[in-house]
Amino acid sequence: MQAFPLTLDRFLDHAAKWHPGVEVVTARGDGSSERIGYEAGSAARVSSVLAGLGVRAGDRVATLAWNTQAHVEVWYAVMGMGAVCHTLNPRLTEAQLADMATQSQARILIAGADLAPLARRIAARAPLIERVLVIDAGDARDEPGDLLEPMIGTAEGEVVWGAFDETAPSGLCFTSGTTGAPKGVTYTHRSSFLHTLRVLQADVMAFTADDGILMAVPMFHANAWGLPFAAPAVGARLILPGRYLDGASLAALINAEDATVGVGVATVWLALLEHLEATGGQTPSLKRIVVGGAPLAPALMERIERGLGVTVQTSWGMTELSPSGTVARPTDANRAAHKSGRTAIGVDLLLTDAEGRALPEQRGVEGHLKVRGAAVIQRYFGEKESATDPDGWFATGDLARISPDGDLIITGRAKDLIKSGGEWINPAEIEAVVSEHPEVSLAAVIARSDPKWGERPILLVQTRESDTISDEALLAPLRERVAPWWIPDAVIRLDQMPLAPTGKIDKMRLRVDYGG
Repeated sequence: MQAFPLTLDRFLDHAAKWHPGVEVVTARGDGSSERIGYEAGSAARVSSVLAGLGVRAGDRVATLAWNTQAHVEVWYAVMGMGAVCHTLNPRLTEAQLADMATQSQARILIAGADLAPLARRIAARAPLIERVLVIDAGDARDEPGDLLEPMIGTAEGEVVWGAFDETAPSGLCFTSGTTGAPKGVTYTHRSSFLHTLRVLQADVMAFTADDGILMAVPMFHANAWGLPFAAPAVGARLILPGRYLDGASLAALINAEDATVGVGVATVWLALLEHLEATGGQTPSLKRIVVGGAPLAPALMERIERGLGVTVQTSWGMTELSPSGTVARPTDANRAAHKSGRTAIGVDLLLTDAEGRALPEQRGVEGHLKVRGAAVIQRYFGEKESATDPDGWFATGDLARISPDGDLIITGRAKDLIKSGGEWINPAEIEAVVSEHPEVSLAAVIARSDPKWGERPILLVQTRESDTISDEALLAPLRERVAPWWIPDAVIRLDQMPLAPTGKIDKMRLRVDYGG
């Protein structure tokens, strides 16, 4: 058979040849949209610019930008020439970003115009960064400096894409740091290619050429869940919201572009739902939503499905998994918020005890979740030690069960467990019960130090109407469903639940602010 290296540039080349009339749409701040057909020419010219600046295969090029056409082009330009695209999350601190850029040894930082000031501050702290290039200048109020677009027009020379081995690195993404110091995960062309083929399966994300995919998951979050590769692979329209993820902007974009599938964390869809509830609006073209990032409360899933008229597909994954691990089937009549779906070919799951020994029974019991597969991390960026055990299993840090029919159920994070009087309390179970109340938008349970018991749980909630529900009404359902000593000692109401850079509830911050 032919040698056919699985390099990521092939996705854009395929779309340009077989789906040239399909649009990539980018929302702008003034309510307008920029659109272009799938084509590789502009991205190839960006490769020429980078080559002229000394970028070579294996070099890291950092990006600090939102979900836009220009950012997608930079991805393909960097990866296509064999360099490594290092995405930086603008929601992290300046010091964290500078440290990541220093670790990756990136010499070029490409930033969105509104993030250019932050990019220059990062460059000042990261001595290896030689130049900051600016994209998306149409959203800038002031002259942003070194613009990439004029350089594309004068670029000389041609860079051949894909002239490297499929196992070459393609991307670098650091974990969010919500459970410890951020660590870098390096993706390869082969791993992301195989990941794309897996998520496109009919029982996974099931994208087709008939879809308009609203990519509400940021491109700096866990490889954008692979969507910049999956959409052109099937010729689906790719709808990019820029930085505008508020409910009003999303509703307008969905309706203007007839988006059929939305992908992102639950808080994004909650914002959309609450906007539509407040205005009486609708988004009739939207049929499916793929939710990930954190377990979804059953009441919130029901509310989203009913309010938006969509099917919600829950999922589970990690940056270290490229990131998809399991996804609920879109046609599964037994879908439930507490289920994260089944695994597809290419990734395998294992439940172990606390010492890492495989449980004799893998269905219907709780254990520590491990995973291995073609798109699962082997070791972290810059580390010599493997991140897996001798058999290749990566410990996720999650507690989980596997149902008799094969659905993964995440029951909590091992680090989140609360030890009170020598007994364990699982915050996720409490959060799930409290979140069933229709007035609760978000709920979190953390440990607070206690002189007698060591730790005791407290409940933090963001409600829809904070004055209409009593503490007792929030806690009453727990008295029938969990042990008495699991009942939180206090209820703290928050006007706005703090969110981590990935859109999940920021429990590290909650512990700092309320866990003392």
